[in-house]
Parts: sequence; structure tokens; C-alpha cells
Amino acid sequence: MWRSSSPKALSSLFRRVPRGLNGVARVGRRQVYILPTRSGLSFAAVLLVMLLGSLNFQNNLGLLFTFFLASVGLVAMHHTWFNLLGISIRVRGGPPVFAGGEASFDVVIGSDGQRTRFDIRVPARRVSQQSIAVPGGDQRTIRVGLPAARRGLQALDELTVETRYPLHLFRAWCYAETDATTLVYPKPAEQAPEPDRAAGDNQRCALQGRLGTDDYLGPRAYRNGDSPRQIDWKAFARERGLVVKQFGGEEGEDVWIDWSKVTAPDAEARISLLTRQLLDAGEARARFGLRLPGIEEGLGRGRAHLQRCLARLALYDHAQANDPLDRAS
Repeated sequence: MWRSSSPKALSSLFRRVPRGLNGVARVGRRQVYILPTRSGLSFAAVLLVMLLGSLNFQNNLGLLFTFFLASVGLVAMHHTWFNLLGISIRVRGGPPVFAGGEASFDVVIGSDGQRTRFDIRVPARRVSQQSIAVPGGDQRTIRVGLPAARRGLQALDELTVETRYPLHLFRAWCYAETDATTLVYPKPAEQAPEPDRAAGDNQRCALQGRLGTDDYLGPRAYRNGDSPRQIDWKAFARERGLVVKQFGGEEGEDVWIDWSKVTAPDAEARISLLTRQLLDAGEARARFGLRLPGIEEGLGRGRAHLQRCLARLALYDHAQANDPLDRAS
């Protein structure tokens, strides 16, 4: 359960655990809600029957046992409420995913005191653990999943944390504010047309055919996105700067993933085709660049460059020609 299932007007009456400047939400006394569970209601019903029967038959031993069980229930209610009080909650966004997948968030539960907090739960459709125990002065993590239906930043602005410790007679819970986000890449199309090749690409491809896949083509200056394994570290130690070794097998085609060169019925379908072209260029180890209205990501290769281009598409607002990464920062 990511948000309160109550109507909006009723949901606004609940107190949220505010997020601090460091992104940590700490549960206070007036932010914990508690109600009996089904087991608790059944327990109360049994006590009522025992009380009526003991009064009717004037059974002092029955009354003593009834009041003893009622006191156990009251102590359990206190411990349930106290188990949630004072815990710290911090939520971190997970790695980027593609639309149609599942965005993950790491919920870090901490206990600053000396007490161990038992049976801490984050009710959600997909969780890594049903419940955790947090030792005093330590923290534990629960990973929760949220369907990523659309590209962009998937936000988790509210989280429910609950406990039913120790006897599951009561459920205590709180609503914690978070600012966690996970980047959702566009869903790639199954197939896409071939992108445009950069000028001079045919000549280099012919050179590769003559030299073979393991021939050394010479050094070149470092470009953003190049793998650290390709850097000439000996040249760097001689203070020659960052130089990359070029081999015949490393050089693929130079291609441009261009918004204006792709035809689609709508903007989202076009972004889906561009995503497929980026993934295909990355698998082919080509040097590729991305051109969007108002944005250009230069030629490069490697995983970092691919992620940078995918992030451009994920955050791109086709209704405006501004830079989405600058707006998000």
C-alpha cells in the first residue's frame, strides 16, 4: 500500500511523518495510529463473554482470569505503539528501469535507541521481506517495487510503515513523507529503422576490414563515455593526459539517432523508436549521438554514454524545446 486507501478528504486528516533536511523521517508520538486487528476484536469478544459469564455465575476465579487477560491486551497495545515510536525512515530510489517494468525503492528502517524493533512491515504489492527486526542502534532495508507505467521520474512521495508486534492483537502504522525517485527509461520498440551514419564512416569501416578485429589503429583523445579499460594508463603516467587506445575490433559505425529522421504517429511512439535505435547502437559498439529538438548529445560509446542518452529521452518534454536534464537538476 503506497498511499492511504481512504478518500482524499479523509486522507488529508491523517498526520504525516515529516521528512527532515537529511531526507530522514522520524516517527513522533502524535504520528502513530493504532487499531485492533481481527484477532484483537475476536480476543475482545471472548473477554466480553468471559466477563458476562463470570458475573452471571458469580465466579471470582473467572473474573480474575478475565481481568488478567484484559491487562495482557492493554500491555500488548502499549508495546505495539511503542515498537513504532522513534524509528527513522529513509527511502532511496533504485536503478533506472524501462517503462513496463518495476521501479524499485529501498526503505531503510533505523532504530537509534537500544531496543530492537520487531515485526516492522512495509505493506506493498511487491516487497523483498514480509517483516524485519531492526536491532538497537542499527538499520535494515526493505526493497519495495512499484509498477513503472510511464517514462520519466517515478516518485514515491508517501509510504506506510506498520507493526503488529507482539501478539498481533493491534496494528500500529504511520504515513511517512519521502522524496525518492527512480528514473524510468522509455519502453523500446520491437524494431526500428536504421539510423543515419556520420560522415566519413564508410572509410573507417573499410580500414577495419583490412586491419582485422585486433589491429591497433592508434591513439586518440579521451571522450566522455569511453571505457576505463581502453585508456592508455602508461601515457597518463607520463603526464600526456587521457589517451584512448583504438583497435580495429573496437571501432564500429558512427551513427546519429535523430528525432527528425524518424516517422511515427505520435511523439511517444517516436521516442520508443529512438530508444530501440540507441539500444541497437550500444549493442553494436558503435559511436553514436542523439539529436532532439533543442538538445544534442555528442558522439560517444560505452554504457555511461548510453545511459546518458536514455536519460535524455526519459526526461524529454516534446511539448517544449528546453533541456529536461537542466530542468530536473
